[in-house]
Amino acid sequence: MALGLGLLTFVIQVVVGFATSSLALLSDSAHVFTDVLGVFMSLLAVILTQRRSARPGQTFGLYRAEVFAALFNSFLLFAVAAWILYEAAQRLSDPPEVPGIPVIGVALIGLALNIAAFLLLRSGAKESLNVRGAYLEVMADMIGSVGVLISGLITAIFGWRYADPLIGVGIGLFVLPRAFALGRQAVRILLQHAPNGVDVATVQAELAKLDGVTEVHDLHVWTLTSGMEVASAHLVVESTVDGEQVLGAAQQFLAQTYHLEHATLQIERVNPSGCAQPTW
Repeated sequence: MALGLGLLTFVIQVVVGFATSSLALLSDSAHVFTDVLGVFMSLLAVILTQRRSARPGQTFGLYRAEVFAALFNSFLLFAVAAWILYEAAQRLSDPPEVPGIPVIGVALIGLALNIAAFLLLRSGAKESLNVRGAYLEVMADMIGSVGVLISGLITAIFGWRYADPLIGVGIGLFVLPRAFALGRQAVRILLQHAPNGVDVATVQAELAKLDGVTEVHDLHVWTLTSGMEVASAHLVVESTVDGEQVLGAAQQFLAQTYHLEHATLQIERVNPSGCAQPTW
């Protein structure tokens, strides 16, 4: 549904944008195009991640398909913003005359369609990074439609030709920080950084305070995909300690304190040789 609404908005804005030479409309239509493509990629990623027939070598399935889709979305947003700013720079020296009434009409239609898509994606954006990317794009489109509406009103009422390219610049600048935030989050996941709000040193220190634990090493915490945080660690315990009890306590602690429901923990007994450490 959101895909269909975005496609309809894109077609209307492109047709009227070229007919009126409105950079504000064309810039918003370019952004809407990335929105349409982003929603399509979101749907494709969801289909891939829900596949149950992953190959034997795909031990984590295709869950990270949505992260790659979100990263590609951020690249598209950067490209669109750069194009908008380039076109605006060309037009500011001699802005074309843009009829305000058609721009106002298309802006109102685009605003209505974007609000509908925004409401459709809002709930899913809380659970999926990929859907959040599409959600942010629709939100930016909605703001862009407001900007186009303002541009059309200024042009129709005052005849000020600079309103259109200046609003185009505003849309481009509005897109950039959101593209950066989405790309940064996707890159953090792909580089297997610890989730936001999780201090690995603190987690290690708190695990070491559990009864019977003498040392914690090889602790890793990372995000597989949206809402799927994973941890692994080696816990060294005294020879007289019940390893199963320590394992249960550590898993419960990680789940309740840091929401790390999937933790692979290895219990090791204190011995002179210690645990073999990897060279990397």
